[in-house]
Amino acid sequence: MFDAVNCLAKENARLLVLGRKHMLMNSSNWKREIMKEMQNKADFFFAENISEDDAFLLYATLRSGKHCKFVTRDFLRDHKACLSDSVTRHLFRKWQRGHQIVFFPSAEGRSINFLPAFRYDCVVQTTGDTWHIPYKDVFEEKYSYQIPRKWLCIQQK
Repeated sequence: MFDAVNCLAKENARLLVLGRKHMLMNSSNWKREIMKEMQNKADFFFAENISEDDAFLLYATLRSGKHCKFVTRDFLRDHKACLSDSVTRHLFRKWQRGHQIVFFPSAEGRSINFLPAFRYDCVVQTTGDTWHIPYKDVFEEKYSYQIPRKWLCIQQK
């Protein structure tokens, strides 16, 4: 988390870190001096240790406006499963792709990388006689945020 906060703070992004109260206890996982340093770079909200912090994450993101992004390793599958119909689930996935920033360690493990949220909808798009079709080179099981980043452009002649 420290690396993610540092990286995003360098971009002068306004940050809200949602965590649990156990993070305030000095431990091998949560060093007090590192937590204080992060609190100088971001606002923090600490939920109860037994809480479902995803609800806070979703609320804070929605309440902060349409340009707000969130970072989590959670795929939010439980929340999607609770949605009553396929149209609502589709809208949630579309919203998630447009707002979730995914982070992962570099291959060397010395830094982290971010996969930015999408600024466009990843569906077949057409303009006049041109079609843009998202695709993947290889088939693999994917999570909702893992959508094709390659596009096939077809133009009718």
